[in-house]
Amino acid sequence: MIKRIDGAVFRDMVLEAAYAINEHKKELNDLNVFPVPDGDTGINMSLTMNSAAAAIENSKEVHLGKVADIVALALLRGARGNSGVILSLLFRGLSKRLRDLESADSVEFSEALVQGVEAAYNAVMKPSEGTILTVSRKASAAALDAAKATNSIRVSLNSGYELSRKALSETVEQNPVLKKAGVVDAGAAGYVYILEAFLRVAREEPSMRDTSVSISASESIEATVFEAFDTEDIKFTYCTEFIIERNGEGDPSELRDYLESIGDCVVVVPDEEIIKVHVHTNNPGLAIEKALTLGMIDRTKIDNMKLQHSSHLGIEKKAPAEEIEPEDVEFKTYGFVSVAAGDGLADVFKDLGVDRMVNGGQTMNPSTEDILSAVNLVPADTVFVLPNNKNIIMAAQQVEPLTDKRVIVIPTRSVPQGISAMISFDPEGSAEDNEQQMTEAAMRVHTGQVTYAARDSSFEDRRIKEGDYIALLDNKLLDSDKRQHNVLRKLVRELTKPKDVEFVTIIYGEGISEEEALAVKAQIEKDRRDVEVSIIYGGQPVYYYIISAE
Repeated sequence: MIKRIDGAVFRDMVLEAAYAINEHKKELNDLNVFPVPDGDTGINMSLTMNSAAAAIENSKEVHLGKVADIVALALLRGARGNSGVILSLLFRGLSKRLRDLESADSVEFSEALVQGVEAAYNAVMKPSEGTILTVSRKASAAALDAAKATNSIRVSLNSGYELSRKALSETVEQNPVLKKAGVVDAGAAGYVYILEAFLRVAREEPSMRDTSVSISASESIEATVFEAFDTEDIKFTYCTEFIIERNGEGDPSELRDYLESIGDCVVVVPDEEIIKVHVHTNNPGLAIEKALTLGMIDRTKIDNMKLQHSSHLGIEKKAPAEEIEPEDVEFKTYGFVSVAAGDGLADVFKDLGVDRMVNGGQTMNPSTEDILSAVNLVPADTVFVLPNNKNIIMAAQQVEPLTDKRVIVIPTRSVPQGISAMISFDPEGSAEDNEQQMTEAAMRVHTGQVTYAARDSSFEDRRIKEGDYIALLDNKLLDSDKRQHNVLRKLVRELTKPKDVEFVTIIYGEGISEEEALAVKAQIEKDRRDVEVSIIYGGQPVYYYIISAE
């Protein structure tokens, strides 16, 4: 019987949870009530959990706090989409409570679950009821009450799990959109599977995992990154990570500068008591020697990336998202990172001054690590990030604590908003003034999109069949029809209805010809002779047309 949770037990819990989410990801995807092809909650949660599983799968560490810390950092870096980010925040808060513990009893572990929920709530500006936040809050409170009454890990986790199931069923009534669709919240359902996995380990039941298959070889972020280049392209061999217990007088910024002189992928994250360090270098000893001037070293981890990469060959290769940064790039005051999918859109943003593009968008939410990598490659101290999708904003906001650069996330919810924000940038203005005017410029843009229904759905009293064309206006369902022309026509009318509309931009994507886009342009000019209309080839997937009005 498990009476205390140590690092080995917690490792098994995380691996079991990652496997459970991976097994149920399609079910979680299908819980998304909106018929647009963005049903990726299951995929995002699976990729996020698998990032943690890959980090600890072969670990022999038994200190609970150390394992929890590795898990939290891996989740933060690998977080994808809002569901993945919130999941990472839950584990981040949990790790802070467990940091100094070699093992935890039921009360301590339940307190960590509660602290994780508090961390997630504090990070979300407007927490909504009927979500993973609600379910995790109620479940962790129930677990803590049971722990205090019984001091039993199995009883406390069982109480939390049972309450989570009840709270999950109640999400249907707490969220109007879920109530109309008659389904529970997808992120909350994923959290229930995680607690169930924790409980299975605590009960010492047979694992759901197929031990012959490595979790880290599934859809994990690490597997994808390894295949972005050839082994011989790895410039710095050793991935070196450690924590500095702050008792020296050195300056963390000086350490970062030094590490950048002997390697790349440098992350130096200081807080009051510790400094978290990550660097790719050919000289781990030099990195550690310099770090010792700031304090004692703990939790050192050095991996040979060339050997790791060679062992992963055989997985299908993918082209790198970005070329290697040239060494002679001029350093500047401000830099820019933008998220978008489509070669045409990438060209548009680069023409507007964006330094680094992150490939992603609807159905392809990039991770915090993806955005962080792009930010670190920008030759500027202050980097503006344009997520251009509502489900990527939170992942982008997690980048700042992982880098010494100043990161300003402009909360753009669509590609046209990102374009408008870039156009409004003033190179002579301050960072604060630019943040304000870029945000204001983005908010003035109304965005229409034409896509297709990924599944049968009943949404806002409308029956929608898989394959129907869908028109969205500012991310809200406007129309659906079996003919693209009908939904496109209605969308254009709504976008151009306001008398103060002066500019309309048509961005056409995959499968749409320039002639078809010109026909839409001609129709708008016929209906509104006072409006200036332009067309752009975006090449974006998922959306046939993205149309903005300002």
